[in-house]
Amino acid sequence: MSGRAEFGVQRSHSRISRRRMLQTTSTGFGMLAAAALLADEAAAASPQTARAPHFAPRVRNVIFCYMSGGMSQVDSFDPKPKLTQMAGEPVPFKAERTMFNNNGNIFPSPWEFKRYGESGIPVSGMFPQIGEMADELCVIRSMTGKFMEHAQGNYHFHCGLPFAGFPSMGAWVTYGLGSENNNLPGFVVTGGGGIPHGGINMMGNGFLPSVHQASVIHPGRNDPMRNITSSTAGARQRRQLDFVRRMDQGFLANIGSHEPVEAAISNYETAYRMQSAVPELVDLGSESEATRRLYGVDSSNPSTAAYAKQCLLARRLVERGVRFVELTMVNTPGKTDGMGNPWDQHDKLELGHGANALTVDQPVAALLKDLRARGLLDETLVLFSGEFGRTPFAQGTIGRDHNPFGFSLWLAGGGLKKGFVYGQTDEFGYRVVENQCSVHDLHATVLHLLGLDHERLSYRFGGRDYTLTDVHGHVLRGILA
Repeated sequence: MSGRAEFGVQRSHSRISRRRMLQTTSTGFGMLAAAALLADEAAAASPQTARAPHFAPRVRNVIFCYMSGGMSQVDSFDPKPKLTQMAGEPVPFKAERTMFNNNGNIFPSPWEFKRYGESGIPVSGMFPQIGEMADELCVIRSMTGKFMEHAQGNYHFHCGLPFAGFPSMGAWVTYGLGSENNNLPGFVVTGGGGIPHGGINMMGNGFLPSVHQASVIHPGRNDPMRNITSSTAGARQRRQLDFVRRMDQGFLANIGSHEPVEAAISNYETAYRMQSAVPELVDLGSESEATRRLYGVDSSNPSTAAYAKQCLLARRLVERGVRFVELTMVNTPGKTDGMGNPWDQHDKLELGHGANALTVDQPVAALLKDLRARGLLDETLVLFSGEFGRTPFAQGTIGRDHNPFGFSLWLAGGGLKKGFVYGQTDEFGYRVVENQCSVHDLHATVLHLLGLDHERLSYRFGGRDYTLTDVHGHVLRGILA
């Protein structure tokens, strides 16, 4: 006798397996057993399940402190005495067209630089507490970008390409490695700051399964995640989810493997488990008073306090096995347009950069100290960067325009040379003259530290195989320990 489709499951009078018998039992023990079996089966097949890397990793997690807007390299980690010597003089070199093309004279840094630690790495007066962690830093002074407009630069830095529709670095990481915690998403963006120019899609999954897109968690809010609290009682909600999963799995049985449906099943289950995991995660009150003081969670500066909550949450996330965490830059009192690019000082650089540095200096330094004290820094990669740098000459008189031809960032954590400076810009801090690095090189290096080969981590879409680095990028071997 031929079978008939019912709720997407093909039924017949032929012999059935134990699992199928339990699945089709309508009430009682059979239903409970089926739910447990199916949950285990769904977890085992989940796109979020932890997967082995290509080779032995040096780190397991990434924390990305994104300084959106374009932090000035000559005012932070790349001192240039020549700017002081030639202050106010006309630019003596050929300058490329800038974003606003209102180029002024040589503009020295308003901050003095000081050498820190045994390494003697110079750090500007903007970052005295990060400077105290200089012996943990690997500073790259020779980063370059291809774009000087914010949205394009942001997408390029996140996704390797300058436009929407492609997976971000965090999505590629979770696609390659999965998550070590089935109760939380593998890729989290901490809310509290503004989304950089270009929008939330730069933290998206692009054409990868939707389970790899970023989930936004806001520390300090009464509702840290939208729609995380269910209006349905626990047992009833569990029955609803089991029903939806059976329907989806029946559909899959008929059509075969289908990533969007598989990702939806995984997302439902993760969201269900997050209802209990997220409240505990964001309970920063469970931290000691000493830890809260270290980060500045209760700082009298509201911007510092807001960023401190993000940094502390980032530590709690990687502690729980979340693969990739990105922090959003908080708008300071002097930059309240809500545009998500607080480091964009085309005017009043000293005021704007100073306020931004005050916002992040203590929390980021505390994050490094806390990770190190807990034995987590050696298995975590911390990345601190914006999308490009700024010109060594003024825009107008007291601002700086965008400069993608040479800028600085730093990394800290496992697998890196510590207290180390890589690359060099010219005597004005304008162009790279030694060990030029691209965003693709940075992406290849981040993946390498996680145990992933950037050329092998690929996904077929639109008839071709895509990677985060496309056909570019080389691992920066010179910074590896």
